[in-house]
Amino acid sequence: MKPTIFSGIIEKSLKTGPDIQDLTHEIAGLVRHCGISNGMVQMNVIGSTGSLTTIEFEPGVVEDLKDAIERLAPKGMVYRHELAWHDGNGHSHVQAALLGPSLAIAVQEGRLMLGAWQQIVVINHDNKPRNRKIACTVIGV
Repeated sequence: MKPTIFSGIIEKSLKTGPDIQDLTHEIAGLVRHCGISNGMVQMNVIGSTGSLTTIEFEPGVVEDLKDAIERLAPKGMVYRHELAWHDGNGHSHVQAALLGPSLAIAVQEGRLMLGAWQQIVVINHDNKPRNRKIACTVIGV
């Protein structure tokens, strides 16, 4: 059987960071659209102040993750990026780098292999709202 490869872009409008939004429904729809049974979907957020991860997307965990992100690289510290560019988002770059821009999820029997309480999320870390583009590649049979 010849593998299928499909590429697409998902766009999400996010508020000033850290803002976290669920992408699971859109990613699952992309996989269904491709018609693959087994394979994987790889995704990466475009931009150096965005990240991707998985969490249980419920209000308590979302707020806990936001708090943890702020503790990792808090606003208001001196960042060399800000000394050079004076844009106030040095923390945004560090936060995004620590979480990472990409994620790969296995697909089996046409479904994302996620736990019952595990969702795919995109995070905007920037100090202003952003329209985030997530590049997705689905490969499988």
